[in-house]
Amino acid sequence: MSGMVEKRGLSYWMIHAGMILGVLLIFFPIWLAFVASTVSQADIVKPPMPLWPGDQFFENYRRALFSGVNAPVAVMLLNSAVMAIGIAVGKIIISLLSAFAIVYFRFPCRQLVFWLIFLTLMLPVEVRIVPTYEVVARFGMLNSYSGLIFPLIASATATFLFRQFFMTIPDELAEAARVDGSRPMRFFVDILLPMSRTNIAALFVILFIYGWNQYLWPLLITTDPQMNTIVMGIKQMFPSGDDFADWPVIMATSLLAMIPPVFVVILMQKLFVRGLMESEK
Repeated sequence: MSGMVEKRGLSYWMIHAGMILGVLLIFFPIWLAFVASTVSQADIVKPPMPLWPGDQFFENYRRALFSGVNAPVAVMLLNSAVMAIGIAVGKIIISLLSAFAIVYFRFPCRQLVFWLIFLTLMLPVEVRIVPTYEVVARFGMLNSYSGLIFPLIASATATFLFRQFFMTIPDELAEAARVDGSRPMRFFVDILLPMSRTNIAALFVILFIYGWNQYLWPLLITTDPQMNTIVMGIKQMFPSGDDFADWPVIMATSLLAMIPPVFVVILMQKLFVRGLMESEK
């Protein structure tokens, strides 16, 4: 019995030691980026690179936020936030309504409509980028938030997940709501939305990060530097040819770009985990 306890205790510490080692390996590059954002350019290019923060923190982050070759980082962060929130909220609203219609309304070719929506998974924005760009240009949505958001808000994956969740809800709830005289949208708002809260939170985190990391579509439809997103801005900061790279500002910008997604994940962590567990069920 004592041998089993000792063996269990050893495995416990080995598992935790492995977890701590993994966290350190993941965190070390982030720490180096933070150190690089607090020192001068000379400290970075002169080996060995320092491993502890320097005294240029406020200066480097001030230059990153409020100055830039194309646009200040603060403006690009705002553009990315508007785009990511718009895409996440738009995808969730459209997917909720489409899944609600497919599950609770009896109309001709209902299953065909669902499978047509599902087939759009094979047509990501990269495949249909030329016709999508032409439509956006004809509607005059270049260099605008609507052009950044609307072409990306349809989501077959979210529609499929909400459909599967709605199909697990007992039909007695819909029947009871119908007997009580509730209209379909009242049933949707009062019953389905509260029950879908954790699924919505999980999808919001995933879709926010998806929108935040978009690069190709914003690069294509934005020619005004004031409409650049933060992912575009980081790429534009890297030198081409013999240009000079301001590495402290680049590292500061990279860390600033990480803060909103990390904040969203931490803020919605409990609902995110519960949503994923319920989706698996």
